[in-house]
Amino acid sequence: MPHESQSQTSGGGRRRASPFKMRREAPLDAEVISLPTIRIRGRSFMAMVVAPEFPFGDWFAALDRQLAGAPGFFAERPVVVDLGGVLEAVGPDSLPVVLEGLAARGMKIAGVEGVRPVHLSGTAWADVATNLHGREVPLEPKSGRAAPPPAVPHAASLLIERPVRSGESIVFEEGDIIVVGPVASGAEVIAGGSVHVYGALRGRAIAGLKTGGARIFCRRLEAEMLAVDQLYRTAENWGPDLHGRAVQVRCDRGALRLSALD
Repeated sequence: MPHESQSQTSGGGRRRASPFKMRREAPLDAEVISLPTIRIRGRSFMAMVVAPEFPFGDWFAALDRQLAGAPGFFAERPVVVDLGGVLEAVGPDSLPVVLEGLAARGMKIAGVEGVRPVHLSGTAWADVATNLHGREVPLEPKSGRAAPPPAVPHAASLLIERPVRSGESIVFEEGDIIVVGPVASGAEVIAGGSVHVYGALRGRAIAGLKTGGARIFCRRLEAEMLAVDQLYRTAENWGPDLHGRAVQVRCDRGALRLSALD
């Protein structure tokens, strides 16, 4: 602590001096400290969307059965929950119950649809996003610079001339994906149109995100999961007769149809 010093007076007496004062440091000029530039941008990403239905017991039982056949389907993927049907069927009180049931099954809930923030107010899910946008847009201040040239149209297909290795995720929403080689177990190929695999398909293939009439073609069927137009099947649901054969998969009158090509 600061100590008090003593000094002589002209009459020989002593007086107590005031404690010394801390000197305030001069404010630093704004140019002295260079702060980093904060850059913010939007990003489009692929999320799985689930839409729970009432009665919840039956719906969760069906979900558990599907997850048992494809346990890694939602692993490390953002999930958006469409709660519009739940809100309409049973009201807002059941919304937290549904979200907790999904989270208990390991789903990474990135946001919800079909409800307003007030419907989740006062619950553990009050801060979850309810207004998600996927298109990538740079969020930078406007300037007087000329606008960039128009974007080049996307190709109608994506050609992969190599094996797709385990853990890889190939996503092409604008059209077909063509893989010249095998798709390993644990890998996935997701296309807005059709999926063509000129090799063994051992991982997961999802077709028809944006295009009706999409199909999956593979030279050898050993897949973990196949999906077309929001319908999917796992390996135990197409039987041994098609295993290892050249196959096409299509959606026909609300059902997934698999047929041999050889």
